[in-house]
Amino acid sequence: MLGLERPTPRGILGVGLSILGVGIVFYEGLGAEGASLVGDCLVLLAAMGFRAYTVLSIPVLERRSPLAVATYSLLFGGLVVLLISAGYLAGLEWGSVGIGALAAVAFSAIFATAFAFSAWQTGISRIGANRVLVYQYLITVTGVASGIVFFGEVLGIEKLIGGGVILVGVYLARRQ
Repeated sequence: MLGLERPTPRGILGVGLSILGVGIVFYEGLGAEGASLVGDCLVLLAAMGFRAYTVLSIPVLERRSPLAVATYSLLFGGLVVLLISAGYLAGLEWGSVGIGALAAVAFSAIFATAFAFSAWQTGISRIGANRVLVYQYLITVTGVASGIVFFGEVLGIEKLIGGGVILVGVYLARRQ
């Protein structure tokens, strides 16, 4: 829509199928006990925000390195999260938080998150946002698989169909 990249017809079809697949998985979850439409809508809003971040970073990547774009995003985003969570942090019993937990948070923030954002921005700068963003739909497949393995969720027919549609969509969108 912004004219920064031109998607191919196959890419549009692939993204459309991936969105349909996510919708199929999402629809099954609406009937689950304890399901929250508000929570699902917040996840959708977060995905839309991440897509906007990715697309709007394209012009910045023309002037700055992927590492610099990722670093500034994490620094400013981290400050916003810190401000929003300040009330919760004040009520935390810091004496009960061990050094291991603090080290895990620091490692995750500095290495895992920084590396992931830097790799994401490198992909965008090399092959474009449209070709990188399609992998966002694999988060649903990974989430369903993780729920089955770690939380004993049931693999229903909707999840199988939705996951299959997502994979076909990603394949079509990425195929040259």
